[in-house]
Amino acid sequence: MSRPVLKTTALQIGWIGAGRMGYEMALRLAKAGCALTVYNRTRAKAEPLAKYGARIATKVGELAGCDVVFCMVSTYADVKQVIAGRGGLLSQAKTAAKAGKVGKRNAPRILIECSSISLEGSAELREILAAHGTQLLAAPVSGNAKVIKAGKLSFVCSGPRAVFDEVSPLLQLIAPSASYVGEGELARIVKICHNVFLGVVIQSLCEITILAQKAGVPRHAFLDFINQSVMGSVFSRYKTPALVKLDFKVTFTPSLLRKDIDLGLDAGRKFRVPLPLASVTRDLIQSMMGSGLTEQDFATLLLQQARSSGIELKPEDVPVGDGLA
Repeated sequence: MSRPVLKTTALQIGWIGAGRMGYEMALRLAKAGCALTVYNRTRAKAEPLAKYGARIATKVGELAGCDVVFCMVSTYADVKQVIAGRGGLLSQAKTAAKAGKVGKRNAPRILIECSSISLEGSAELREILAAHGTQLLAAPVSGNAKVIKAGKLSFVCSGPRAVFDEVSPLLQLIAPSASYVGEGELARIVKICHNVFLGVVIQSLCEITILAQKAGVPRHAFLDFINQSVMGSVFSRYKTPALVKLDFKVTFTPSLLRKDIDLGLDAGRKFRVPLPLASVTRDLIQSMMGSGLTEQDFATLLLQQARSSGIELKPEDVPVGDGLA
C-alpha cells in the first residue's frame, strides 16, 4: 500500500531526550534539514545539535506548538514527568483548558514515543494525550548509538494506522526499518520481548565464549567462527569487539537491561507465560550489579562468567570488526 508523501521540511518537529540514543536519532533529522527543536534536561547534551540547524529549547513546553514531537528518555516515570508533569509538554494545554481558551494549538498533534516502557504506562500515556487532542504512536527501537550511526536502527510501531502511515517518512530519515504491528500498545510488548531476548542472548554468548576460552580457544577466533556460522547475527558481530578487547564503553547499562527484563517477567505473569531463561538471566544481571559492575556496558556479563569459571580475562590485541561498516 502506498503511503502519503510527508513534506518533512515543512513540519515543526520537537525532540525530547538527547542521551546516547536520542542525540544520534535527532541528529539524523537535523542533518536531513528538518525544522527541529530539541529539549534535554541537561541542556549541554543537546547544544551540539545547534550546529546542524536544530534550535535548543530551554523548557520542554517550547515544543508544544510543534506538529510532531518525538520522546526518547529512560523510564516511564521520566516520560510521564516530561509530558504530563509540572512544566511538561502538555502544561500549556492544561492551562488553556482551565482558562477556557481555544484556538492556538498548545499541544502537538502527534507524539512519537520511543522509550522502553510498560504496556500499562503506554496506555495511560495514550489516555493523557487523547484528552488534549494528541495522538500517540508507540515506536520503541532496536539498536544503539553505533547502530544509528551505521544507519541500521529499526522501529516497531503501534497505534492508529493512519498516524503510522503519515509519519513513516520521518521514521525513515532515522531508520531504514519501521514495522507496524497493530493498534494500541502492541509495540511495547514487542520491544519488551526483544529486550528479554537481548539479555538471554548476551548471557548465552558470554557463557559459550568463556567455555571455548577455558578449553584453549582465543575469544577472537571463537567469535570469528560464530559470526560466520549460521548462528552469527548483527548483534553477535557488533558485540565482538567488546568481548575480545574488553572495552565495555556503555551502549546499554545493566540497570536498564534489568528494568526491561523485569517488564518482561511482569508480562509473563500477566499473560501466564513461563519465562525460565529470562528469570535466570535477570538474577545473573542482578548478581553482576551487586558485585559492583554497574557503570559499564551490559556485556560485562562476560567478566562475571569468567570469574565464575575461575579464569582471568585479558584484552586480546587483534583487529576485529563490528560488522556495522
